[in-house]
Amino acid sequence: MRAVVVTADQSVEVLDVADPTLPGPDGAIIEVDATAICGSDLHLYHGVLPSIGIQPGHEVVGRIIEVGPDVRERRVGDRVLVSAVVGCGHCDQCRRGDPVSCRVTGPIALGTTPDVHGGQAEYLAVPAVDLFTLVIPEGVSTENALLLTDILPTGFLGAQMGAIQPGDTVAIFGMGPVGIMALASAKLYGPSRIIAVDVVPERLARAEAMGAIPVDASGEMGALGVLEATGGLGANVAIEAVGHQQTISDALSCVGPRGRVSMVGVNLDMDFPFPMALAFLKALEFRAAFAAIPSTWANLVPLVTEGRLDLSDVFTHRMGLSEAPEAYRLFDQREDGILKVLLDPKA
Repeated sequence: MRAVVVTADQSVEVLDVADPTLPGPDGAIIEVDATAICGSDLHLYHGVLPSIGIQPGHEVVGRIIEVGPDVRERRVGDRVLVSAVVGCGHCDQCRRGDPVSCRVTGPIALGTTPDVHGGQAEYLAVPAVDLFTLVIPEGVSTENALLLTDILPTGFLGAQMGAIQPGDTVAIFGMGPVGIMALASAKLYGPSRIIAVDVVPERLARAEAMGAIPVDASGEMGALGVLEATGGLGANVAIEAVGHQQTISDALSCVGPRGRVSMVGVNLDMDFPFPMALAFLKALEFRAAFAAIPSTWANLVPLVTEGRLDLSDVFTHRMGLSEAPEAYRLFDQREDGILKVLLDPKA
C-alpha cells in the first residue's frame, strides 16, 4: 500500500510499504477514506521527536475490511472514525474510554512510534477496535467525523479543564485547528468574551468571524494584548493550544488572580522553565492533558449532530495522499490561508 513516511528533517514521502496485519484478535484493518494532517504531526516533521521511518497520521475515517476473532461490536463494512489515542484495550481505564490512563502501555498516539503506524495511508491497523472506534452516526459528515478523532475532543478538553463560568473572559492562544475547536467549545459555557491570540492574520480573521476579539501576538505581545483588552484585569481563563514556551508563558501571564490555565498544546520538554513564583503569587490553577478521545464522544456527537458547535470551514484544503509532501509544506509554512488539510488516500 501507499503511506506517508517521514524520511528526513522537514521531509515526508509517499512510499510503497507493507500492508498492515491484524494487531491482535480484538483488532481490525480499516480501508482509509479520509485522513488529515495535525499540528502535532509537525513535531515529527521537524524531528522534535524521533521520527525517521515513522508513518504518521492519527486522524482517520474509514471502512472496516477485516476483524479479529475477538471483535464483538464492529463488523466488516462498518464506516468508523478512529480514536487518535489508543492503549492496551484490556485494562479498566481503556474500557472506560480513557486510554490516556492505560496502566499497561500508557497513551499511544497513532503514527508516532515505529510499532504503531498511522493512517496517512491507504489502510490502517486498529487495536481493540470495539473500544477505539465509533460507527459514524447518521448525519455526521466525513469532515466532522475527522474532527471527532482528535482536534474537537482536544479543543473541548481545553474549554472543559478551564472550568469556564458564565460571564468569564477567556483567552485562547493559538488559532490553529485545535484553537478554533477550543473557541467553538468555549462558547458553549457562556463567557462574556473570548480573546483570540495568534500571529497569522487569516487565523485571527477566522476567530473574529466566530465572535472572538482578535489580538495580534507579533513581537511577543500576546500576554500584553490580553491585558490591554481587559483593562489590565487579565482573563479568568487561558487556553493554550500551541505548546510553545512563549505561548505557555503568555497564558500564565495574562490571567488575573486565581485565574485558570488549561494547556492542550503539546510540549514534552522535561526542563520547561515554569514560572513558579508567578503561579504561586497569583494563586493560579494549571492543568495540562491529552484528550481521552473515546470518553468524549457521548457528549460531543450530539453537539455535532444538533449543530451546537461552529465547525464550518475548518478544512480549508483537500488534497490527494500523493500530494502529502506539498500539503505538509503548506501547513508548516501556514501558506495560502491554510488551516486544516484533508488527504484523500485514493488520490
